[in-house]
Order: sequence, then structure tokens, then C-alpha cells
Amino acid sequence: MRLACLSLVLALCLAGCEKAARNMYEGARTHPLAASEEFPDGMASRHAVEGTEEHARGVAAETSSGRNGARESREREEADAAATMPYPMTMALLRRGQERFAIYCTPCHGMLGDGDGMVVRRGFPRPPSYHIERLREAPDRHIYEVIRDGFGVMYPFADRIEPADRWAIVAYVRALQKSQGAR
Repeated sequence: MRLACLSLVLALCLAGCEKAARNMYEGARTHPLAASEEFPDGMASRHAVEGTEEHARGVAAETSSGRNGARESREREEADAAATMPYPMTMALLRRGQERFAIYCTPCHGMLGDGDGMVVRRGFPRPPSYHIERLREAPDRHIYEVIRDGFGVMYPFADRIEPADRWAIVAYVRALQKSQGAR
């Protein structure tokens, strides 16, 4: 009886062992452009089915035929090249800017833009307050470029924040500056 129980436990352990079942995880595969005996042409890569059309969206539109995504790509380029705020100042733009500011900027700049964020409280160098005269007088494009390219110890956000959202953040920073300077 003991031998039967021990055999059953051993069988269950081996059945559940990941190494014993590895073939379930690592099936047969080939690398692109590798040779293969599976197909008559001797190649592992397959050609697209006749009549297949590739479509791209977003950033991929810049590197493909661009049938889809060209408008978004053009709008992104225009927003990135704008010298001044390319969008009308609306509550929707300010709300979007506030949302993006809260996500990306408040850890260092704080909720009020005074440079007293949580990261600063834990020892990171303090960024300048948005309420100093130099930044109040700085053109919108300067703030946009600092968001995009970084400045000092601030790293660039170009790969994290879309151009339209950068402009929304600039609009929100301007609203913060006006709110703190009100009489």
C-alpha cells in the first residue's frame, strides 16, 4: 500500500513538473529568413498572400505606405514645429494639460508648479518655480522645448508625451502662473 501511494505521489509530481512539460512551452519555430525543409522554396519566411495590403496607424504610418495615420502624423509634426500655442485656449485643453501635468510634472514641480514635488522632498534637485519672473516671461515655445528635450537634470519627455499634450501642459502652466499671481 505504501509503495502504491509513493508511486502515485511521484507520478503526480513528475506530471506537474515544468521541465518535463517543456515541449508545451517551446514548440517548433524558425527564425525569419532562415532555411527550412518544411516548404518547397526552402525558406522559413512566408510571402504575404496575394492581394494583401498593409495599413499603418500612428507612428508606423511614417515608415510604411502611410494610407492610415498620415493625418495624425502631419498634425504631430505641425504641433512640434509651432512657434506659439497652435490650439485655441479651451477648458478641454486646460483639463488635458492639468491631467498630463499631474502625471508627468508634479513629482518634481509639485501641484502648484513651485518646484516642491515629492521627488524633491526626497532629495532630488529642486527645479525652478514656474512663478519666477524669468519663466513667466519665457515664450511658450521655451516651455514646450524643455518638456520635449529636457533641461539640466530634467530628462526629455519627447518619447512619452505627444506634441499636442506638450502644448496642453504649456497651457496649464500658463494658467498656474496666472492663478498664483492673482491679486
